[in-house]
Amino acid sequence: MKSEVVERVHRLIEIVCHKGANIHAPENTFAAAKLCVDWGVDYVEIDVNTSRDGVMYLLHGPRVDDTTNGKGLFCHHMAEEIDRLDAGIWFSPRFANERVPRLSTFLSWIKGRAKVFFDVKTADPEQLLRLIEDTGLQNDCFFWSGDDQMARTLRALDSELQLKINVSLPADVEKAAEQYRANIVEVGIEQATPDLIQVCRDYGIKIMVYHQQNTPDVFRRILDLGVEMINLNHGDDFIRTEQAYSVERGRVN
Repeated sequence: MKSEVVERVHRLIEIVCHKGANIHAPENTFAAAKLCVDWGVDYVEIDVNTSRDGVMYLLHGPRVDDTTNGKGLFCHHMAEEIDRLDAGIWFSPRFANERVPRLSTFLSWIKGRAKVFFDVKTADPEQLLRLIEDTGLQNDCFFWSGDDQMARTLRALDSELQLKINVSLPADVEKAAEQYRANIVEVGIEQATPDLIQVCRDYGIKIMVYHQQNTPDVFRRILDLGVEMINLNHGDDFIRTEQAYSVERGRVN
């Protein structure tokens, strides 16, 4: 699929594309990431999973059934099996033979094109951090894990890495700061209250609003908040809304 390249007029907020351009291409693939690069977004969010023999890949999991032609748990498959899976045919025949990317290959490719948000599903944290250091992406990424122990381990291994924690209330922000030394908190639009935003400002924590629907009116509400980041599915449509918003307010460079 040839993507439409959307020229950036002015960047008011950092854009994170959830699983890549997953509305237009199969999630967690090179095809989805390449569209994000064409659009000029700041971050591509990827899910990290590990094969039975210790090779890290981009795939949400825990099963391969939903996004490949394979069956069973990802962690039960050897790398040579995963490399043969078709990760595109389920989405559209146009993406037949799209492969599950190895993380090492993907990071080498995306360096200098976009930054990376790592959603760590299963991985050896030391191996993961070593790969990021070897690739030179230490300053161009941030991390989250739904496994609390993984998040704590990542922080213990590297006091400088950028760690994201999910929150709903101002008290959650305080916990994220004090227990995890969080750099970023993620919150829904309805929870992004003035009180929560102020606590983030007090702690010097960035705010990322999570919004998956294609709703320009909500995009504008998020821009009005003045938060630092947005995590979304519709990166191309958000960029167009952001451009119009900038023009209306005379903020175009």
